[in-house]
Amino acid sequence: MSEELSDEVTSINSIYGDSTLVASSETSSIYALSLPSQPGISLRIEFPSDYPDAPPSVLGTHHIGDKIAKGEGQHIVDLVRSVLSEVYIPGSPCIFDLIEDSNQRFQHLGLDKLSKDSEQQASQANGQATTTLSSSQSDDLIQSVDDLGDPPPWILSDVISEKKSIFVARATSVHSVASAQQNLAHLLSTDRKVAKATHNITAWRIRHGDDDGVQYQDCDDDGETAAGGRVLHLLELMGVWNVMVVVTRWYGGVQLGPDRFRIINQTARDAVVKAGFAQAKEQEGGKKKGKK
Repeated sequence: MSEELSDEVTSINSIYGDSTLVASSETSSIYALSLPSQPGISLRIEFPSDYPDAPPSVLGTHHIGDKIAKGEGQHIVDLVRSVLSEVYIPGSPCIFDLIEDSNQRFQHLGLDKLSKDSEQQASQANGQATTTLSSSQSDDLIQSVDDLGDPPPWILSDVISEKKSIFVARATSVHSVASAQQNLAHLLSTDRKVAKATHNITAWRIRHGDDDGVQYQDCDDDGETAAGGRVLHLLELMGVWNVMVVVTRWYGGVQLGPDRFRIINQTARDAVVKAGFAQAKEQEGGKKKGKK
């Protein structure tokens, strides 16, 4: 397995769950891919030895559940193959985009079988969600302000409003897990508006020393399924360390579907860039693109 594929498998499984992309016992080049919107079907994906310079192939179905109608598996395979042809770019890992774009395609076609949109739950319990914190946050994070020290120097993203939902992200430097937890506790204890938000999605990456130093990274969805993993994956793609991000969302009563994840990542990236953490990486990336 190449280093690029190994990193992608780790990232995909951290975002969507440990069994999302799993190596087949037959050969190291074939994986079973489970799409979040199609829990009854998994697909066989073959990665060439020079992936991502060469594209993966969708061989067919790996597993089909009893409740899947005859012929539906092949229909799913054909759709995913079509999406793969659109999202693959030579030299770039593509499974994250394949999953996201496939899920959106299924949703547009009415084929989303999971019915797990967390916004439906938020709509049903919106009054309670916007006036109380999650139990873990209220029990563990809300402390006396006197115990929290100085406020962290948050840098805020631009505020985005979409169909009455409001999104804003903030970023700050962090050098230990304890300080990351303290920063979040300080925010929730001192800003009532943030504390009453529907979701406060967090992610952080911490590294001590050089590339071989001790590394920590973690995330929390705060009720927005898989959102924390997506923000953490964004930080990984941006190559930033010793940074934490909190994306706050106030739900406006109108479901946004997959667009909410796009906006969550957009505000998170904006905060990281505004704080200056991604400046060097972005400059390097620009030079690389210029050479191609």
